[in-house]
Amino acid sequence: MSLLIGASSKMNLTSTQAAAYLDALRPMVADLADRDLFILLPFTSIWVARDRLTGSNIRWGAQDVHPDDAGAHTGDVSAPMLADLGCTYVEAGHHERRRDHGETDELVAAKVAAIQRWGMTAIVCVGEELHDPFERVVEVLAAQLRLLNAFDLRRLVIAYEPAWAIGVGATAAPVEWVRQVHTAIRAQLARSGPDGDAVPILYGGSVDVAGAGALLSQPGVDGLFVGRQALDPRVFAAIAHTPIHETHAAR
Repeated sequence: MSLLIGASSKMNLTSTQAAAYLDALRPMVADLADRDLFILLPFTSIWVARDRLTGSNIRWGAQDVHPDDAGAHTGDVSAPMLADLGCTYVEAGHHERRRDHGETDELVAAKVAAIQRWGMTAIVCVGEELHDPFERVVEVLAAQLRLLNAFDLRRLVIAYEPAWAIGVGATAAPVEWVRQVHTAIRAQLARSGPDGDAVPILYGGSVDVAGAGALLSQPGVDGLFVGRQALDPRVFAAIAHTPIHETHAAR
């Protein structure tokens, strides 16, 4: 399994800004051949990613999708629209979507179905609201993951993003906590089917340059999902260049 490192710009980067960002980022990471990279931009800037990143080592994708392929859903964007723009990855279930739009696990599952129906890989965000005891967190994550059992695990990525570690002023979860939670997620995925061991599990939540190495040193962490820190292409490039721990090199 290759290390997977990606970023979401959230509601940042106009098309013009995205063009400048990608033009700066692409040469900074062109030397990386031992890991997979991706960037998720706002809907309005995905065409820029297609134009700027085709032929590069950076994949691109979207931050959300409607579960239906077409219809009377004013303002929404469908999976075939994203596939037509060359998207490889589509995110679903981010904490901010759950919080701001009331998205349920069932809706997230319907979005995953649409993403995979159109040949793309779903990045499903899971995580707890509060820093509860470990046993309670495992229960929360199991509930969020249970509806994914029916999907193609070969086109699935899990991003563990505890809500209490997301946002301005927050800090990444302690590395030992991340290791324990990722191990629990892996165990749940392994029970989902024979391909469960091949599902990448990323850590996201206040990832920065200083902490990236320690996070990637945990054997259960298959990559990183970077948020606001990645808005500076130099910072994202630095995180992307984080040395691979020997446990990953052996996988």
